[in-house]
Amino acid sequence: MDREKAEAAPRCLVTGATGYIGGRLVPELLAAGYRVRCLARSPGKLRDHPWAGEVEVVRGDVTDAASVAEALRDVDVAHYLVHSLGTGRRFEETDRRAARIFGECARAAGVRRIVYLGGLAPAGVPEHELSPHLRSRVEVGRVLLASGVPTTVLRAAVIIGSGSASFEMLRYLTERLPVMVTPSWVRTRIQPVAVRDVLRFLVGSARMPDDVSRTFDIGGPDVLTYRDMMLRYAEVAGLPRRVIIPVPVLTPRLSSLWVGLVTPVPASIARPLTESLRHEVVCREHDIARYVADPPGHPVGFDEAVRLALRRIREAGVTTRWSSAAVPGAPSDPLPTDPDWAGGSLYSDRREAWVDAPSEDLWRVIEGVGGDNGWYSFPLAWALRGWLDRLVGGVGLRRGRRDAQRLRVGDSLDFWRVEEIEPGRLLRLRAEMRLPGPAWLEMRAERDGRGRCRYRQRALFHPRGLLGHVYWWSLSPFHALVFGGMARNIARAAEQAPPVLVPREEHSPAR
Repeated sequence: MDREKAEAAPRCLVTGATGYIGGRLVPELLAAGYRVRCLARSPGKLRDHPWAGEVEVVRGDVTDAASVAEALRDVDVAHYLVHSLGTGRRFEETDRRAARIFGECARAAGVRRIVYLGGLAPAGVPEHELSPHLRSRVEVGRVLLASGVPTTVLRAAVIIGSGSASFEMLRYLTERLPVMVTPSWVRTRIQPVAVRDVLRFLVGSARMPDDVSRTFDIGGPDVLTYRDMMLRYAEVAGLPRRVIIPVPVLTPRLSSLWVGLVTPVPASIARPLTESLRHEVVCREHDIARYVADPPGHPVGFDEAVRLALRRIREAGVTTRWSSAAVPGAPSDPLPTDPDWAGGSLYSDRREAWVDAPSEDLWRVIEGVGGDNGWYSFPLAWALRGWLDRLVGGVGLRRGRRDAQRLRVGDSLDFWRVEEIEPGRLLRLRAEMRLPGPAWLEMRAERDGRGRCRYRQRALFHPRGLLGHVYWWSLSPFHALVFGGMARNIARAAEQAPPVLVPREEHSPAR
């Protein structure tokens, strides 16, 4: 009977499941009784999520009509949660083309409803004056509404939740700068919304009547300036009152570079966020409540949303982060171990060390690298490389970790991303720093035939052009210090690791 019920349940497609909102929406849909299918360019990034075994995953891309058509087969409701972060005509054209393909395929597949999460546009501002990022969000919503499929377009301003890019930007600006010289957009009025309300609206929209096809503004109960948000964040977080001095000379580009230096959010993502704050973004209606009723305590207020987010961070309960999605400009070349590797030069630095400790202790050290634990060698060199990366618009070292102890495929890890993990054996990271070629770092815990534990480390670099070769050879004199020291210190940390205490099982006396 349970199987019959499951097969009769509506099926939802989630695009963008590897991203911040998509990764949180999937378990909410499952809890609401929906069958879920995910469309992902890299299905492997979903395999370590707790819900991975409960969903169907289809490999594909929203710009590829064939894969979109396959993903939409037998789908009742399609959640469209993909968009580009960037500026210029090229990314807007990509978003427009992807939305048209998705709408056409959804209509052909007989999809009952499309649900799209877009951006809240300011009232009375001509579309051509909007930031490219927000203008594209508005256009995608319009394209989907014109597809012939009943569509719900949810328009949100700043989303407050643990791990969101907007929240991380607010959090780090407030925590790191007791006195701030800020751009003029800190005076702009904004209506933030808690991530749990965004998810509630996304799930509830799947049940809308077929004759409803329109946009809905979604927001929390508070309308605040960005300055108000920083001051109230400081109060909720127990910080001294911040001094905020707005100045008119910081352009969106300068603002994004400033945000990129102070917070973990790189300039490439900070710029569209800050550009969208030039205009007032306040909800003009709350009609969504007619179809998705507000339960007691909802929508969640700003202070409560901050409290909930900070509690998640303290309890290491952040399930997805803004960095879950790929960083714009990050390399996507095949691994050097893939059969279709294109060949050419491939530089490598290999290190190994015998470890007088169980392999389980070594693996705990390997899986714990990065973030607050650092990289076990020459901290100044790693910090300098992170700062240089941020100066050229890269992600730097400040992204840290989603979880202090556990990693999963797709996690960001400072300026790396987890590309492969075999628990207890292998961790492979792909570099997302700005480099003249793709790079990887592999760390392995092994046992030989006599049960001895060995740490093996391999750094790989595939140079692009002359600059790539110059880059590798100019840094090669420091490899012994950085990579050699890393191997020695990881081995030493494993040997000095405290033993894991396994609770002794209590046995009641036989009666």
